[in-house]
Amino acid sequence: MNPGAHLKRDIKFFGAAFLVLNSVIGAGIFALPGKVAVNAGLFSPWLFLVVGVLFLSVVLTFAELASYYDKTGGPVLYAGDAFGPLAGFSTGWLIFLARMTAFAANANVMAVYLASLSDVFASDIARFAIISIVTAGLTWANVLGVKDGVRTMAVLTVFKIVPLVLLVLLGLQHVTGETLIPGGNFHVEDLGPTTLLLIYAYVGFETIGVTAGETSQPKRTVPLALIRTVIGTGLLYFLIVLVFIAVIPSENYADATLVDVGRALAGPAGAIIITLTAVFSIGGNLAGSMLAAPRLIYSLAENRLLPQWFAHINEKYSTPDRSILVMGAMALVLGLSSNFVELAIGSSVVRLLGYIVCIAALPVIRGNASPEAREQSWRLPGGYAIPTVALFICIWLVAQSKIEDWIKVSVLLAIGIGLYLVEKWYYARK
Repeated sequence: MNPGAHLKRDIKFFGAAFLVLNSVIGAGIFALPGKVAVNAGLFSPWLFLVVGVLFLSVVLTFAELASYYDKTGGPVLYAGDAFGPLAGFSTGWLIFLARMTAFAANANVMAVYLASLSDVFASDIARFAIISIVTAGLTWANVLGVKDGVRTMAVLTVFKIVPLVLLVLLGLQHVTGETLIPGGNFHVEDLGPTTLLLIYAYVGFETIGVTAGETSQPKRTVPLALIRTVIGTGLLYFLIVLVFIAVIPSENYADATLVDVGRALAGPAGAIIITLTAVFSIGGNLAGSMLAAPRLIYSLAENRLLPQWFAHINEKYSTPDRSILVMGAMALVLGLSSNFVELAIGSSVVRLLGYIVCIAALPVIRGNASPEAREQSWRLPGGYAIPTVALFICIWLVAQSKIEDWIKVSVLLAIGIGLYLVEKWYYARK
């Protein structure tokens, strides 16, 4: 580490909100409506909403956890303070892997959407170039400073949200009473796997806690930005999927995306606009991942859970430059060598495991908090009712995964624990 350098608190409320928004809204909403509609039909919007409401229990639990801390690390600190260094490391490493694999997955989707615009982007060489340029550009922007990372997200947020809102406004005229409140029994084919797939549209919110050390008044800013942004995102999802099932015939659900909705509402121009919106949306998600995920590595190193080399802060830009470069390099290799489905499923599974540990940590953190910290914290109503619901939801979702997912997670976790042991061995020798 370099003692003379430190992180700056340059992230304000709107920067925090942009971070949550871009971490949650990425590639998922542009591809998932059709896949979910195949199994849930006209009930798809309500399934998105119900899952969002239930998953809000997880978000609320993280909001209280975040209100106890003003340092960089988020889940690393929650798990580590409650269950010890190894638990803190394992949780932080899992969520870092989730963000890194999500980055690689969404970079692939961005290449696919660009390929739909022109044959120029359709070749393997073009895919290689797109993923490489986007990853390198976002890596360098974040090395230059957290303000540049936030500005990048702010621009991408505008280009992503405005067309989606217009899509909803144009599409609501096609929504009928039967579309809004379908008749018959609420039934979903393959409820478990469908919900596990749908949850990919909601995860990523934990990113904001990771950047608390660079957030202004984090104990107040982080919970407010987290809750308000996730609730707004869930309502937007409901309206988008409602328009989707109102515009797209049921026999076309399997292969349809929001690009097809744009084409149905506004012709070729609408398809192009939504395609570009998807590119900007994914870009914002990638920017959020590149901003937050390296801070997990930095926090692990700062707390002596990874080799100190990762805790270096650039003296000129006040950013964890080495952690950012490592994140960029790993995401680039994975993005060029894997496909979206594999990466998306792996990201969801490892992230949910991290959520389980953090939720279980709340009673310990509450109990160990000083009277002053308890008074300043954002306390959940109802005792432990909400965290209990959150814990059961995450356990149930993890139970929907397959044995091959567990094998991949185990290998990646073993690599991280190897680095953890190297740091502990080196520190013990000093």
